[in-house]
Amino acid sequence: MFKQQCGTCHTTDLSEPVRQGPPLVKVIGRPAGKFKDFHYSPALAGADFAWDESRLDAWLTDPQAVVPGAVMPYRQAKAETRAAIIAYLKELN
Repeated sequence: MFKQQCGTCHTTDLSEPVRQGPPLVKVIGRPAGKFKDFHYSPALAGADFAWDESRLDAWLTDPQAVVPGAVMPYRQAKAETRAAIIAYLKELN
């Protein structure tokens, strides 16, 4: 599911080249907008929080509501799909 929903823009392997979005390996607990080799939008670069499950759920629902001005077009309305994506990301921590 991750590859279908997120894999076009994000990787989970640090040996792969960075895509449109930052790699998501070890994203839980990571400060938002701070992955070292990725150029974030000014809005996300200025974020002052770390990713946790509830923040990721809100982000996947509506990124611009979490960080106004953030650049991420993906939105997922289905709670079960968001939960599956977040569960997968937790496995990568």
